[in-house]
Amino acid sequence: MNGQEIPSYSIEDHQHRLAAWSASRVASASKLCRFSVKQGVAILEMSGFDAALAKPEQLPEPKFIDEKHLAWREDVIKASASLSFSHGVAAKLINTYLKARFVCGGYHQHPNVEALHPPVDRLLLNQLPKENVAGLKHEWLMHKNKAWSKFTSDDYQAVINHFRQAMPGRPLWEIEQYWQGYQ
Repeated sequence: MNGQEIPSYSIEDHQHRLAAWSASRVASASKLCRFSVKQGVAILEMSGFDAALAKPEQLPEPKFIDEKHLAWREDVIKASASLSFSHGVAAKLINTYLKARFVCGGYHQHPNVEALHPPVDRLLLNQLPKENVAGLKHEWLMHKNKAWSKFTSDDYQAVINHFRQAMPGRPLWEIEQYWQGYQ
């Protein structure tokens, strides 16, 4: 070693890096909005998604999640200025970050985490009408025909509302049982 002291590195830093990296990779998958991991991490951090956001108690209560999510999307869109993020791309970045950080971080049973919006993509939207999940085939087909990366705020919120309708009283992350991207 060259005698330099190793800087402090917390589990919160480690979790943040993994969540920010994965969110940036996933959200930049759309051909309509490409960006680097470095850009994605900077956008997340400018929007308040950093290592300090580490406890589920820091997340909004379920009754406030939609209002807060809209504010988060607007912050991400503003921070991404030159990249032309839609509400769909902003949501994908946020939701994948929160999924990695909290849902898969051992807090999946916390009420604030159960209310988090899951990532939305073509694979999920294609599978929901095939399975006629909760008898909402017509609604799923409407969402399927719009690209998630082009979602307006209203388009995005309509999908989330249908997730809730399909999963009453259950954590929203459970809708991802229909996501085929793991195969």
